Amino acid sequence: MDGTLVDSEKLWTIALDDYAAHRGGSLSQQTREDMVGSNMTRSMRLLLVDLGLPDGNSEIAGAASWVARRMTELFGEGLPWRPGAEEALARAKELGLRTALVTSTIRPLTDLALDTLGHDSFDVTVCGDEVDGKNKPDPEPYLKAARLLGVDPADCVAVEDSPTGVASAEAAGCAVLAIPCEVPLSPGPRRTLRDSLADVDIAALGELLAPAA
Repeated sequence: MDGTLVDSEKLWTIALDDYAAHRGGSLSQQTREDMVGSNMTRSMRLLLVDLGLPDGNSEIAGAASWVARRMTELFGEGLPWRPGAEEALARAKELGLRTALVTSTIRPLTDLALDTLGHDSFDVTVCGDEVDGKNKPDPEPYLKAARLLGVDPADCVAVEDSPTGVASAEAAGCAVLAIPCEVPLSPGPRRTLRDSLADVDIAALGELLAPAA
């Protein structure tokens, strides 16, 4: 979702920078890049460590609550689509493709984002707080989505923008359409790199499922 369908990674940067300032510090660029694609708990731990603050469970929960409140404000102002994403999602629905939203974002914020994406745009949604702590890069988010869809992960194409997300999808056995947003992505045997979803023929996604040569 973040950085793949909607350009919300920049909003996360605003909220994280605001929290850092609130605590009297600033977030380093490297730590921000390390957070891309991560779940809330891991991101808050990285944030607190970067700021030189205690990173126990209570501190992580407090930071997560603060950042979630700020993100709720930012998400409520509306989310800009990534290039070609709105058209790609509409085309997938038109073709009758079964779709799952697999995101590291927590359910309350995802539901806000779905006000932009469309609550009926996906057959299933899997959020970062719904995988028993087995977040990306663990394969469980994509495995759960495949189970809910009733399909084999090997018959799925995952669209991802981060190294963490790509690793999760590939570990689950999915082919990956990799479209970088905030951080670069490298080539790989089970991934196809594109600059944006505007460059993708959704009707031809099945071609990505062929075994790598």
